[in-house]
Amino acid sequence: MPDPAGPALLLWLEATAPAAAMREAQWLYPAVEVVHILGFVLLVGAAAMFDLRLLGVARGLDLRTLARFLLPWSRTGLAVVVPSGLVLFSAHATEMIENPAFQLKLALILAAGLNAWWFHRGVMRGAAAWGGATPRRARLAAGTSLLLWVGVIACGRLLAYL
Repeated sequence: MPDPAGPALLLWLEATAPAAAMREAQWLYPAVEVVHILGFVLLVGAAAMFDLRLLGVARGLDLRTLARFLLPWSRTGLAVVVPSGLVLFSAHATEMIENPAFQLKLALILAAGLNAWWFHRGVMRGAAAWGGATPRRARLAAGTSLLLWVGVIACGRLLAYL
């Protein structure tokens, strides 16, 4: 049996002033969508560059230096994506929550976050001892990251069609 508080919360969210403005102002929704996409460019672009380095591209670049350069960009992207995504969601919360592409997008974002957490809290901590070879666990995390973020982007595009 569905939780009756769930739909009530979503209806309340859709009735908030920001959600109403997103539906009523002609250019607001597309403008926020552009900001959301630019945030994903920062987040996923930085993550993809790091993942590609882990997979063997540009081996001449020091991994830890590259991480110190790219991680702030990724965090900035996340700081843009989360609030813009919440505002986009608020405009059509009851509709979006039922959308299979949205549900999958959220699951993939969670998986990507867990993958990044596992990598940075575990595998990456031993990077100083790696020498010239990237361990298999690091390459696996990088490949998983790339696949998950491609899936998130694909689901984001599919939202309008499902």
